[in-house]
Amino acid sequence: MDQEAAGSAQAAASVPVCYRHPDRETGIRCTRCERPICPECMVSASVGFQCPDCVRGGSGTGPAPSASRPRTLAGGTVTADPRLVTKLLIGLNLAVYLVQMSVGNRFTDRFELLGQAYVPLLGSVEGIAQGQWYRLVTAMFLHGGYIHILFNMLSLWWIGAPLEAALGRARYLALYFTSGLAGSALTYLIAEPNQASLGASGAIFGLFGATAVLMRRLNYDMRPIVALLVINLVFTFNPGMNIAWQAHIGGLVAGLACGYAMVHAPRRRRALIQYGSCALVLAVVVLLTLVRTAQLT
Repeated sequence: MDQEAAGSAQAAASVPVCYRHPDRETGIRCTRCERPICPECMVSASVGFQCPDCVRGGSGTGPAPSASRPRTLAGGTVTADPRLVTKLLIGLNLAVYLVQMSVGNRFTDRFELLGQAYVPLLGSVEGIAQGQWYRLVTAMFLHGGYIHILFNMLSLWWIGAPLEAALGRARYLALYFTSGLAGSALTYLIAEPNQASLGASGAIFGLFGATAVLMRRLNYDMRPIVALLVINLVFTFNPGMNIAWQAHIGGLVAGLACGYAMVHAPRRRRALIQYGSCALVLAVVVLLTLVRTAQLT
């Protein structure tokens, strides 16, 4: 009897794991087949969450799938490849880096983030203050070396891929660019005008912030993401690393704000609140850019 009771207690204390990802513990179950599912697999339903098999009607259990299109946690459309946008972003960053290596510094000088400075290779005064607003965007896809792009792309895959699956492609892409532009705008506002900056870190820190909000929403253990974020912030403010901390902080704040709207928006006006928050952050980006340009000119 004692052995049986101990076995029952041990089984009750064990945490179920996702049926598609056995290495991931979860307390969430499909409302139709009751199989355990992790945040990457769960699909938002009218009541609770469903697993991908039930959404596609391939599980063989429960009633027929709903005629409405399946949605992610944030209301996005469930797709066959939930990591496609992340793969495309990584491919685009790698392609631009190859162009940098092929063309040389002249290409980087033309598209990196620069407030206002004389560029010897271009032979003229260049920068956002001269009307080159495109640098706010192009700098997000440039990198300063092999180590720089390697760490950024690994972070983009580890953090971005699960987040894209939870948000959906359109919302994820809006979050990525909004965070990246917020990082560029804060760098332009605070950094010295002749200080060049480049990299996808601002957008990636935005994904960090949104991931923290998502994990909090799902009552997941926050310690891993907080520890990872703290480690990155320590590197960010290390004087010897020569990192544009402004881009990291700007992206993180934008990611937290937009991520909160993405995850917590009520279903009735979800899209309006989600994209409206991104539009509001972009309005701040424009305002900061105008203010800094007026200061420099």
